Amino acid sequence: MSRLWNLRVAATSVAVALLLPACATAQAGLSVTQAPVASAAARQGSFVQRVAPFPVTLPDGTPIAQPFLGGLDVPRPQLVDIDADGDLDLFVQERSGELSFFEREGDGWTWRTDAYEGLDIGEWYRFVDLDADGDMDLMGELRNSYVRAWRNDGTRSAPRFVAVTDTLRDADGVALFADRQNILNLVDIDCNGRLDLFVGRVTGTVNRFEAEPGLGANGLARFRFVSERWEDIEITGPIPGAGPPNGIPNGSRHGANTMAFGDIDGDGDADLFWGDFFEQGVLLISNEGGCPHFSLRGTPQQFPVGDPLLTTGYNAPAPGDLNGDGLLDLVLGVIGGAFGPARSAVDNLYLIEQSTPGTFRTATSRLLPMVDVGTEAVPGLGDLDGDGDLDLLVGNKINPLDDGSATVTWFENVGSSLAPSFHDRGPLALVAEFHAAPVITDLDGDGVPDLVMGTWRDRIAWWRNGGSTAAPEWVLADSGLVTITRGSNAVPTVGDLDGDGDLDLVVGESSGAINLYRNVGTRTAPAFELVSDTFLGIDVGRRSAPTLVDLDGDGRLDLLIGSEDGELQFWRRVGGMEELLFERDADFVVTSDAYAAPAVGDLDGDGDLDLIVGAVSGGLRYFEGAAGDQ
Repeated sequence: MSRLWNLRVAATSVAVALLLPACATAQAGLSVTQAPVASAAARQGSFVQRVAPFPVTLPDGTPIAQPFLGGLDVPRPQLVDIDADGDLDLFVQERSGELSFFEREGDGWTWRTDAYEGLDIGEWYRFVDLDADGDMDLMGELRNSYVRAWRNDGTRSAPRFVAVTDTLRDADGVALFADRQNILNLVDIDCNGRLDLFVGRVTGTVNRFEAEPGLGANGLARFRFVSERWEDIEITGPIPGAGPPNGIPNGSRHGANTMAFGDIDGDGDADLFWGDFFEQGVLLISNEGGCPHFSLRGTPQQFPVGDPLLTTGYNAPAPGDLNGDGLLDLVLGVIGGAFGPARSAVDNLYLIEQSTPGTFRTATSRLLPMVDVGTEAVPGLGDLDGDGDLDLLVGNKINPLDDGSATVTWFENVGSSLAPSFHDRGPLALVAEFHAAPVITDLDGDGVPDLVMGTWRDRIAWWRNGGSTAAPEWVLADSGLVTITRGSNAVPTVGDLDGDGDLDLVVGESSGAINLYRNVGTRTAPAFELVSDTFLGIDVGRRSAPTLVDLDGDGRLDLLIGSEDGELQFWRRVGGMEELLFERDADFVVTSDAYAAPAVGDLDGDGDLDLIVGAVSGGLRYFEGAAGDQ
């Protein structure tokens, strides 16, 4: 039976009606990406974030202790014993204004929060004892590029940070300014019992301030300016590709920088580590002066000396004795500089261990193991191998190992529909354009799952499985299944919206709008016709990422839509079966990372729908349906 889709805007809500015949049924032809039953948790928008809900293993079988941490692209670490239990905890800044806390437990760290005490730290942070009371206070960026301070009004073991001023000022009352792309540091460099503050400049020089005796009116140290070119340091990096390899460059650049101090050689004084946007390695500036005088020992050297760790640049060092052997180790975050930053989209949080004095080795490039496919992960759930449980595909923006295309990684569910366990099988054998957005669905009705794939362009591709579920052979059946009318970063989802037994198509895009295509072909020979490129009048801001799913359990497909700002919007289907009406549910509140891309399914078979959400940093967030906890 043919169907005419007429569009109109409902008078009482921002919704679009698609007039359907009375004989239409609700859920014929559901894609394998959709779960048929919703939970009370889904209906109420009640989800609980979990970082380790079920087992996930690497390709070599190694378990990932906390797989759903969301990925890392630009980690800025610091090691601090924040709970005074004698070991070093780990703080990592990955996103502007947010600070993640990992508590040291045994030989590793356990995630506690991505919003430590709800503090907005701007673009950088430093824990330091600013009032000499034996516990850690905090400094961060007050936008834009001023210095903010929080005093610890709690204790050493139970800190509580309180903002003390609108901005930190020097001894003359002048607001302290620190370029927001540079990460400053503090240490008592001259051993006089007062902190020195070092602020790097984009010129490659260092400003030094020293704390005045006593405390200011806010109960914190007051810093007086000492020198504009401390120790006459001026560090510039070479232009990538200029000059012969490892030779004298044809030019140089000033860039963003990071600083950290630590006695790496065990001689009793503080040495300086320096990371720079235009420097592949972290630089060690050794202190040969001791206390009370700092003096450079020769020229800066890439660290470890003699066998340096070279990355994509802009390295953020964090020294600390991790195993209590009295020797400093170094945690190194790679923010990604001038040397192909896409290559450090996964390998970007290093541990350099010092086993004996002066002997260093790189222990790992992934200090916090997690699911991380690079940048801008887009998940898809479906039974890819026909064993009755949900597998997971994750597309990315670009392959960190080969910048010629994106990848789609298969995490096979080697557990069951009641007890999932995912194993990383590596990328599928297909060539994916940038910004791969996969959907698992049997598009041609042959009983074998295919892939519908969005890309960075305006086209949706169809990869047909010409083999079987056990031995898939991915064949590009159509590189332009549909072409959206404008924009790029197409993100598809499929479902039978008009109850005629075939799959229709909904597509998100860079503009934040939603495109609706009706299948005017058949279940076995799909053909899509544009109905609306501004479906429902939806505008999520930018980068709409929709998925069709019956989220409220009423037998009709709803829309869950991710966005650039990380907010998920739930558009509930309302009205009778003769027309398709959607209204946004304002009570549904789930927020994830930027470029949020949701996939939905009952992963643990408990009757609740769970969420897996792709993140800008290449990882995934997991939100468990929480009906059972209510």
